[in-house]
Amino acid sequence: MLKSNIVTVGNTEEINRTIARMKITKADLDQRHPQLDSVFTLAQNLKNKTSSSDIRTVITEKLEKVKNQWDNTQHGVEVRQQQLKYMLTDSMQWDEQRQEMEYLMEQCEIRLRMLMQAPKEMLAKQISDNKLLVQDLHRGDITVAAFNDLSNKLLREYRDDDTRRVKETTDQMNTCWVNLNQRAVDRQNFLETELKTIQASHKDLESFLKWLQEAETTVNVLADASQRENIAQDSACIRELRKQMQDIQAEIDAHNDIFKSIDGNRQKMVKALGNSEEAALLQHRLDDMNQRWNDLKAKSANIRAHLEASAEKWNRLLTSLEELIKWLNAKDEELKKQMPIGGDVPTLQQQYDHCKALRRELKDKEQTIINAVDQARVFLADQPIEGPEEPRRSLHSKTELTPEEKAMRIAKAMRKQSSEVKEKWENLNASASIWQKQVDKALEKLKDLQCAMDDLDADLKEAENVRNGWKPVGDLLIDSLPDHIEKTTAFREEIAPISLKVKTVNDLSSQLSPLDLYPSLKMSRQLDDLNMRWKLLQVSVEDRLKQLQEAHRDFGPASQHFLSTSVQFPWQRSVSHNKVPYYINHETQTTCWDHPKMTDLFQSLADLNNVRFSAYRTAIKIRRLQKALCLDLLDLNTTSDIFKQHKLSQNDQLIGVQDVISCLTTIYSGLEEKHKDMVNVPLCVDMCLNWLLNVYDSGRTGKIRVQSLKIGLMSLSKGLLEEKYRYLFKEVAGPTEMCDQRQLGLLLHDAIQIPRQLGEVAAFGGSNIEPSVRSCFQQNHNKPEITVKQFIDWMRLEPQSMVWLPVLHRVAAAETAKHQAKCNICKECPIVGFRYRSLKHFNYDVCQSCFFSGRTAKGHKLHYPMVEYCIPTTSGEDVRDFTKVLKNKFRSKKYFAKHPRLGYLPVQTVLEGDNLETPITLISMWPEQYDPSQSPQLFHDDTHSRIEQYATRLAQMERTNGSFLMDSSSTTGSVEDEHALIQQYCQTLGGESPVSQPQSPAQILKSVEKEERGELERIIADLEEEQRSLQIEYEQLKEQHLRRGINPLASPPDSIVSPHHAEDAELIAEAKLLRQHKGRLEARMQILEDHNKQLESQLHRLRQLLEQPETDSRVNGASPCASPQHSALGYSLEQETSSQFHQTDDLLVPPHDTNTDLTDVMEQINSTFPACCSSFTGRPQAM
Repeated sequence: MLKSNIVTVGNTEEINRTIARMKITKADLDQRHPQLDSVFTLAQNLKNKTSSSDIRTVITEKLEKVKNQWDNTQHGVEVRQQQLKYMLTDSMQWDEQRQEMEYLMEQCEIRLRMLMQAPKEMLAKQISDNKLLVQDLHRGDITVAAFNDLSNKLLREYRDDDTRRVKETTDQMNTCWVNLNQRAVDRQNFLETELKTIQASHKDLESFLKWLQEAETTVNVLADASQRENIAQDSACIRELRKQMQDIQAEIDAHNDIFKSIDGNRQKMVKALGNSEEAALLQHRLDDMNQRWNDLKAKSANIRAHLEASAEKWNRLLTSLEELIKWLNAKDEELKKQMPIGGDVPTLQQQYDHCKALRRELKDKEQTIINAVDQARVFLADQPIEGPEEPRRSLHSKTELTPEEKAMRIAKAMRKQSSEVKEKWENLNASASIWQKQVDKALEKLKDLQCAMDDLDADLKEAENVRNGWKPVGDLLIDSLPDHIEKTTAFREEIAPISLKVKTVNDLSSQLSPLDLYPSLKMSRQLDDLNMRWKLLQVSVEDRLKQLQEAHRDFGPASQHFLSTSVQFPWQRSVSHNKVPYYINHETQTTCWDHPKMTDLFQSLADLNNVRFSAYRTAIKIRRLQKALCLDLLDLNTTSDIFKQHKLSQNDQLIGVQDVISCLTTIYSGLEEKHKDMVNVPLCVDMCLNWLLNVYDSGRTGKIRVQSLKIGLMSLSKGLLEEKYRYLFKEVAGPTEMCDQRQLGLLLHDAIQIPRQLGEVAAFGGSNIEPSVRSCFQQNHNKPEITVKQFIDWMRLEPQSMVWLPVLHRVAAAETAKHQAKCNICKECPIVGFRYRSLKHFNYDVCQSCFFSGRTAKGHKLHYPMVEYCIPTTSGEDVRDFTKVLKNKFRSKKYFAKHPRLGYLPVQTVLEGDNLETPITLISMWPEQYDPSQSPQLFHDDTHSRIEQYATRLAQMERTNGSFLMDSSSTTGSVEDEHALIQQYCQTLGGESPVSQPQSPAQILKSVEKEERGELERIIADLEEEQRSLQIEYEQLKEQHLRRGINPLASPPDSIVSPHHAEDAELIAEAKLLRQHKGRLEARMQILEDHNKQLESQLHRLRQLLEQPETDSRVNGASPCASPQHSALGYSLEQETSSQFHQTDDLLVPPHDTNTDLTDVMEQINSTFPACCSSFTGRPQAM
């Protein structure tokens, strides 16, 4: 409590409050003293009652401790109370002395200010008043000392309390007091110094006036003496007067400095007397002194001029004129040396100072030159006009001149020199005046330029300091990138006005040239440095902003950075230059385009190759892919809304990977909110992006068409089948909601890429969608455009190229369907998934596993009709099937042969019409004026077309020989279609295929080899032969040119036109054409090699098909039929780019048995194309 009552020393109010609290504390202690006594009494009684010595000892110790604490507290309160009383007294005294000292300082400050603001007072009075102020300040030292003693006492005695106020106040007042004393003393010293200077000037003035009086008397005497009539004949008198004149002139020159000193201090002398009459009198005396001084010099000059009226005087005048000419020449040389105008401010300032000094010298010399010219004019005026020379007397020597001739010569020389002096004087004054104007103007311009450069330099330094304070972009936090981008943008706007200053500096610099002013090397370098610094600053700001934006794009919320968590060690996700992701395996040190999970997914799809029907096999694969990508959770309407949200309305537009990721992120973020446990946003976005690139950008260009993105995602979205048809049609339809052949071709082309990527496109008519387009429009009487209803009616027929889509919906519907029936083959009950009911036998059902694998039961023939259900049957369907079974009991095999029907709409795909795909790119990239027939067809396109032709022909033969009547009943088809499918499958298992039908892909391969091998070998041989002949011809031409001494690689100059050189030019041109032809041939050979590589890849895949182990399908006594496993989709970059040859099985017909081996065929192709085989086997798997 006592420690918490620390007070501020010197604050009486706080001390009084603390004393009041201490009184309350003292009263509280006195009031609680009876309680203490009662506690002591109670403790004493307790101690007397207890018999334990330990308890007694503890009670005694605690009583003593409480007693000591009580006494100490009470004593401390009393001591503190007394101390606070003393502190209050001292603080009040200290406060009084502080106020007294502040009053003293305020009065002294006012007096000093008044003294400094009254400069018109007499200097003596100012010194007296200032001296009184200094004395008063010295007397105030006693008050300051008393105040400091009391402050030290407070600091010393009450150091345990808060003494900061006392210390700060004391230090502040002492500082102010010392400053006040120092200012008063400094002013006293200054005034005394001024007084001494003025007193010395007064002494000099009195002495100078005394001398001036004597000099005026002397000059007047000399003037009177020089004006006597016979003075010219008395040479001795003239010499005496001249000597005296020289003495008086020497005295005048000696007192010139004294006069200048007095004249320079005249204002101080007058100011020191204030506004008194003495000041006016002194001003009058000084003006009178100036007048008398000027009169004295003028009289002296007149006397000298008068005394020098003799011949000797005129000789001296000639000498004076010669000296003036020399002086004028010297000054003119000095002026010329100063030219040209300097290029920087110091040099120009030196020229300016020299110009000012020259003008002063000219002004000082002006009177001398005027006097000399006037004296010469006076002399010449007294001389007679020059006339014819008189004959000389014979008594004079020929070399001796008469006085008249001497006078004439002197007059002639004087006339010439005086004219020259006058001319040079005028020229020098004019040159000096022009030079001064040039220097003044140049100095003004250069100072403006220097000022602008200094201002620009300061701004650049400030901006560069800010730039140097930037942290590297790599050290910044990702969340702070938007703030740094905003700050950098604001900084760029902040430094934008600097460009105006740079422009001003450059404009000022360009204004120097008309003045013949060229900046010095230093200033030019400084100017270049400023421009360079400004450019570097701009570049650094732009680079910084670009780096920040790229970092924000690469690592910000809209970047791919969050996708790095989609893979785990040892995999690492990276991004190529076009933003396409790829994956690095640090264990195997390999890279690949596909996500590890995507690779595992496609490897797992190989398990579905035992499904013997392509449509179901493809649909099941797509369903597994759909669920892996979580697209089965995506509603079709949501997909359309997200496309609108991202403004994906231009279907022909190409979008980059970043935009695709942004769209996918929006999709999966919405799915995550509804299905948190099922959706991993980074993984799903990366997997879906991987799948889209595999389907629509296998070359990894980083660009996907908007329409391809929409069709791919809508095809795998959740929704009703017909609603999905409507959405797909709407995406390709025009403004009139009609669709022409080209738009439908775009839709089918993008849709067929989905099974094509799975390697199943051959069974759906191949990649040529033109027959499907023609089928649709033939269904609608070849109208130029179709409506959405007509499109849906055609899609209900399940065209061959799109049959996988309705099958996908049936597969999805049958996944959770449970049928209360038992499979007659595997005895599964209930049947989960598809249920196949026989329309020939009563109560005969097959599950989807047995049906897809081709198993059968005893007593059931393969050609018996069956019906498929993907949802549980109703009583009406049971009655209908019962009726059909009764009908089929009475129908023969001939009836089914006469009514063959397929469960889908077949299309003719072999070499019909023009292909809607260009050989180079997709049709979405065609310009409107592009004609596909005009595109160049490469050689390997024909080979691929033929391979696809053979594959399709094989599928057609299987359909032709194995088609039969089949009924179907499902949510999307009729009973007859399904029955036809099942019957066709049964006939195939029974081995009812003609001998003429190809039995395996090896026959296709042999046909291709037979037709292409000879042609390829012949073309390669022709190319090699042509290359050898061209090489020989090129060597011959080269030798001819070397023999003629001409460089074969250099073209002759245009100026050489002789026949010999013209022939050389033709030979060189011919050699150049040969080289170009050779390049074209090499390019053609490269194309053929690429074709060979693709063909090798296809043959390798066929070999894998045939090397699959055979499986025995004998069930319940049925005939054995081997079912080769379909090739697993080993998904890699080279298979993606070369998978032009696809499986050739029918939609619902399994492939026939084969025991053919491709070993011999592969050996033949390897021997035929060794180069392409080696290059194929050496290609890396990942990249």
